[in-house]
Amino acid sequence: MREFSELTKKLGTGVFTRLTAKKIEAEKRGKTVYDLFVGTPDFPCEKHILDAGIKAMSDPENIKYTLLDSPEMINAVIAYYSSRYGVSLTADMIASCNGTQDGMGHVGMLLADRGDVVLLPDPGYIAFETSALFAYAEPYYYPLTEKNGFLPDFSAIPEDVLKRTAYLVLSYPSNPVGAIAPPRVYEEAISLARKYGFAVINDNAYSDIIFEGVGGSFLAFDGASEVGAEFFSLSKSFDTTGARISFLIGNAEIVGAFRKLRSQYDFGMFGPVQAMAVAALTGDKSGVKRRCEEYKRRRNALCGGLRRIGWNVPDSKGTMFVWARVPEGHGTSEEFAGELIERAGVMCTPGSSFGPSGEGYVRFALVKPVEVLEAAVKAIADSGVLK
Repeated sequence: MREFSELTKKLGTGVFTRLTAKKIEAEKRGKTVYDLFVGTPDFPCEKHILDAGIKAMSDPENIKYTLLDSPEMINAVIAYYSSRYGVSLTADMIASCNGTQDGMGHVGMLLADRGDVVLLPDPGYIAFETSALFAYAEPYYYPLTEKNGFLPDFSAIPEDVLKRTAYLVLSYPSNPVGAIAPPRVYEEAISLARKYGFAVINDNAYSDIIFEGVGGSFLAFDGASEVGAEFFSLSKSFDTTGARISFLIGNAEIVGAFRKLRSQYDFGMFGPVQAMAVAALTGDKSGVKRRCEEYKRRRNALCGGLRRIGWNVPDSKGTMFVWARVPEGHGTSEEFAGELIERAGVMCTPGSSFGPSGEGYVRFALVKPVEVLEAAVKAIADSGVLK
């Protein structure tokens, strides 16, 4: 058989496979493993959302191809954005997709060509790079450094790069670093997009998990819908991760091109899932705030606990993640993550998985109750790994 494509060779999964193997080995030795590796929320989906999906499943018409987003779901998104973010939308500014991972992975195909540049946050979520690679574009990583509060310094990007840029990816609150961005970041991004003629794609997955202030939308800024769009997901706010409910929202031309592209590889969002989306967006939302408060308690338990045992881990400002510098003398981020599993049974993600600037850090996911996170901190302390 001939070799696989060059694109396939560029896609990396090795570190996750290696660390999962270490987890299995530790469990075989009888070690308790605290899996803070993958960002899958552990909260149950609320009953009124589940009931809407179950009811829709009983109608045979809902089991067929949908092809189009239902008017009820589009209207629910319009109403939600108006009340939650103060943003006015029209139907042509909204298109569903089966999760932001799916949407982001494909959005590069409609915005970039071979030889174009895509500006990516570094560290940043893995799907951002994938979107550039799928378009055969050239990723350019703008570094998010601890010294700069994990905020972009757009002035450091060379002008010749900006002139070749097809689109810029923004993501705050940020996975993996847990930072939030002031308004100037969005305003600068919009100004650059106007000047150099590129698009802005914002990942708005964590606006409801923010520990100081209230999260917002990129589209609330003047000129945003002229130059870009954002992915809006129900996964983290409403704990519907497996249902894969996400939308690309913003510039009507971008959304229209996305809808056209998606029609070539998909037949629309499953009808019962659309019903779940409507229930989430129009129903009781008090659980969103309760979960945010619980994430904050978990953050305090993990970060505060690690500081008490001698690891100076700063508090995350948002998201369900904690970004921690590898203690001095413990090698690379992957080596240290392996050491944590083997000696303490605590599983985290190496920062190198999120781009070149992620080396030297690890990411923890706040996906366990406070008492489990406290036990994980104790396991690290008892293992002596920090000594």
